[in-house]
Amino acid sequence: MGTNNSLVLKNTTLSLAIGWTFLVLVLCLVKFNDLPAIKVSGADKYVHFIFHFTFTLLWGFYSRLRLGKVAWKSLAWIVLISLGYGILIEFLQETLTQTRKADVKDVLANFAGAFTAFLGLVVFKPRPSS
Repeated sequence: MGTNNSLVLKNTTLSLAIGWTFLVLVLCLVKFNDLPAIKVSGADKYVHFIFHFTFTLLWGFYSRLRLGKVAWKSLAWIVLISLGYGILIEFLQETLTQTRKADVKDVLANFAGAFTAFLGLVVFKPRPSS
């Protein structure tokens, strides 16, 4: 019974991670001119932080479930992949859209979110099951 639950949890986490990855791409490339503007200074940087924090958290949880432990090397790779993915999206925004522009500060916010999730995954380890 436990193995089946573990497999369901792994598959669900993988599905969420893949879905989130795709959602971030779509939300970063579509035009949102018809939505009400948010009047918070730097609001888009918070959004980038949350996107990559969640990206890293979901992929980190999946890695932990797949490997059965917190693996620093895997988490470091996930942070680097998040950073590369964010840079790719910035490049796509600059080249494929007319309403979005690449921004180095977005990349920094992406990295801050990914690194914060990395720290959380390393610090808050699951308790061994009894």
